[in-house]
Amino acid sequence: MKRLILIITGILLFMQSRAQINGSVIDAQTGEVLPGVNVQLLHQSKGSSTDARGHFILPAGKTEDSVLVSFIGYQSRKLTLQRPFIISLTPKAASLNEIIVTSSRDRQNRTDAPVAISSISTQEMRDTKATSLEQLLNKVSGVYMVDLGNEQHTMAIRQPIGYKSLFLYMEDGIPIRTIGDFNHNALIEINMAALRTIEVIRGPASSLYGSEAVGGAVNFITAAPSLQPTVKVQAEASDRGYKRTDFNVSNTFNKVGITIGGYYADQRNGYMDHSDFHKLALTLRADYQINERNKWINAATLVDYYTDQVGGLDSTHFYNKDYRNFQTFSYRKVNALRYRSTLEHTWDNTNHTTVTGFFRHNSIGQNPFYALKNSATNPLKAAGEINDDSFNSYGLIIQHKKQFAWKNASLIAGVSADYSPATYLANYIDVTKNAAGYFTGYAKTDSVLTDYNVGLLNTAAYAQLDMELVQGLKLLAAVRYDRMDYNFDNHLPPSAYTGAPDDRNNFNALTPKLGLTYDFGRSRGLYANYSVGFAPPNISELYDGVKVPVLKPATYRNYEAGGWFGFANDKGYADVSVYEMKGTNEIISVKLDDGSYENRNTGRTTHRGIEWNVRYAILHSLWIRSSGTYAEHFFNKYIEKGTVYDGNEMSGAPKVITNTELTWKLKGFRLSGEWQHISRYYMDPQNTQYYKGYNLLNARTGYAWRNIECWVNCRNIGDIIYSTTSEKTAYGTTYRPGPKRTFNIGLAYTFTGKKG
Repeated sequence: MKRLILIITGILLFMQSRAQINGSVIDAQTGEVLPGVNVQLLHQSKGSSTDARGHFILPAGKTEDSVLVSFIGYQSRKLTLQRPFIISLTPKAASLNEIIVTSSRDRQNRTDAPVAISSISTQEMRDTKATSLEQLLNKVSGVYMVDLGNEQHTMAIRQPIGYKSLFLYMEDGIPIRTIGDFNHNALIEINMAALRTIEVIRGPASSLYGSEAVGGAVNFITAAPSLQPTVKVQAEASDRGYKRTDFNVSNTFNKVGITIGGYYADQRNGYMDHSDFHKLALTLRADYQINERNKWINAATLVDYYTDQVGGLDSTHFYNKDYRNFQTFSYRKVNALRYRSTLEHTWDNTNHTTVTGFFRHNSIGQNPFYALKNSATNPLKAAGEINDDSFNSYGLIIQHKKQFAWKNASLIAGVSADYSPATYLANYIDVTKNAAGYFTGYAKTDSVLTDYNVGLLNTAAYAQLDMELVQGLKLLAAVRYDRMDYNFDNHLPPSAYTGAPDDRNNFNALTPKLGLTYDFGRSRGLYANYSVGFAPPNISELYDGVKVPVLKPATYRNYEAGGWFGFANDKGYADVSVYEMKGTNEIISVKLDDGSYENRNTGRTTHRGIEWNVRYAILHSLWIRSSGTYAEHFFNKYIEKGTVYDGNEMSGAPKVITNTELTWKLKGFRLSGEWQHISRYYMDPQNTQYYKGYNLLNARTGYAWRNIECWVNCRNIGDIIYSTTSEKTAYGTTYRPGPKRTFNIGLAYTFTGKKG
């Protein structure tokens, strides 16, 4: 009898399994699984949604039955029933609503976020074939990432072009560098070959991410493992001595997914002399879906970078296209290692916890051109330094999300701690010049300019509550408390250049945010927010040299409103934002008469503007995108050396920045043209001279056939003379020349296997 029961039970289980449809849903571009996708039987009322592994189960229907698969930000699909099968969804080319993670530290719809945020999709990155990140980020409204050559850069998001610690750069929500040891070139340490998307918040994000998230926060989101075996290799080269090779390998083995990706880039004999560089970047990520409620993610990134440094040119050299550098020996080298381990646990349908531990090792060694100081007595002599800035980080972030039935509310709360002991060592070098003003060589000395340790401890607690007050109207309230402790240990005597005494400094801030969104339906909505950002002085600003003035933390109060709407039967969408940000004790970089730089508080400043982003599909295969900003940046109260700058425009602040691109795609072929416009701006705070700005034209074309893709990109089609940064001081006028006309040609091969 028992044997009969077992046989009958087995038959019933077999029949049940035959009466089910099993499948998975993946992103067509990345191969990653998509959780939360709706899968609906068209001729029945039954449906399902994909789980954390992108898997779904449906009862078997009739042979003529079909399923409708839909997900926010993706094109819906209708398919006939199969057993088993993998469904791939393609992101919409012009999507108003999409899933974002940066504005709340958790997945949410773009239209639920009362903040100016933009995403750069996987498809945009693949079509652009960028060799450096500014070629991507400059597509975002309100963003001007300045190309300083060889992936070196500086940033301007709701701020003038500058070198301040007002922008937070993150990888998967974790700052790339420790707070308090800012480097405006931190994006050198990003592995472009490992990215899935990039999200950019414009304006303060301090209520969630703390210090430095003032002008904006840029979150680089790495690609998760693909469900099916995927291998991609590509190689490219330019007519200006640039070569690069990328690779990606990814697959999921039962519950474990693994992906590894990276690239090696090399530059030789570029359009400027003394501008060679090389970079190796590798990222390894492993996702372990322990069960439906637990997921463990581990990721590590390694970067090895070296570049010759190039400085600015005077007007004669610049306009004559004489791109010989005044410096012939300056360099920068970076070694970076980042590792994170995240455990995600879902308690039930309303509670979710993540615990992330992370480690960072970072070392920047350089012989910087900007540290060169001319001798006051001998025109053929100068002084400089060779320095090394290094730190290790040990951090922990714990976050919990609770959802409530009342008012569809949710609460996100977390705590974080980051201990980062840092060292800084700088040795004096004796520099020689020739009569033409070129720095021709240097001699090392035993003289130590700077030698100290700093124990950096950053601790924080944050919370964010959102709820639906009435249908369509949502409220968001957030607050964060940060404390930063600096334990400064100087190894030099008081008579030294860096003779500051041992000291303990601490800065703390409470940064709130309040926002509203209203969804009118039919792809239309409005938002408004008030937020506060702060930026305390970092290590080099506080302790590098006894002449550096005592700096106060900078604080910013931001008022913002905006909206979004779809049009032309959802063939296009537009979003717009208007803001005014008031800064107090804003820290600016001032070039001194001897050619060196010094950071100073400005008193009070105002930043205001309007930003827009529009996409429209003119035809199914032809669409246009335009993004831009009109902004004003000026001093309310600023006095330097007895000169009053109240009411003056801030230097390096173009009022108009636009980026427009027209793209045509047909049967594997693509062609696009891009126009970048930078309006004129003042080169000095005295407002005595301005740079005229520039218009840059770029073109990209490519063809994909089966597993092979080839492309040709042309940057600066008109071969115009333009400067990425321009400034005037009592020391002189300097220009950083942008690249000459450059052609890049590349070839890629992608293999995608079937899931066994």
